Amino acid sequence: MAMHLNTGSSDEPEVMMDINTTPLIDVMLVLIIMLIITIPAQLHSVNLDMPVATNAARNTEPMVVKIDIEADARVLWNGQALANRQALEAKLAEAAALQTQPELHIRSHAKAKYEAAAAVLAGAQRAGLTKLGIVGSERFAN
Repeated sequence: MAMHLNTGSSDEPEVMMDINTTPLIDVMLVLIIMLIITIPAQLHSVNLDMPVATNAARNTEPMVVKIDIEADARVLWNGQALANRQALEAKLAEAAALQTQPELHIRSHAKAKYEAAAAVLAGAQRAGLTKLGIVGSERFAN
């Protein structure tokens, strides 16, 4: 049996240079076990709500109302000029009262003021119309 005797003049014990990895391994094993427990069970199916087929196919074309705003701020309802803003509001209220709301296709002239287009959009919103579309805006892209 061999024994190491410290022959140096120092009374201090020798410093250990190795790290104790046992607590580190224990902590890692506990973390792995907790991770495995907390992972939810994976299902191999995807739940989808599929639409139910009906016997009657409805392919009705929506009613379209074309509103044109001219350069001089005149508003045309399907090609017919409206006298004033009250006439526009009345037409919008009639359209909102229909059982199925029509689609409003709003087309503005390039020289028309923004105020006229904003008045049409605000009137449609006040009337409760939700199917609005700005038509021909691609020509203003450049």
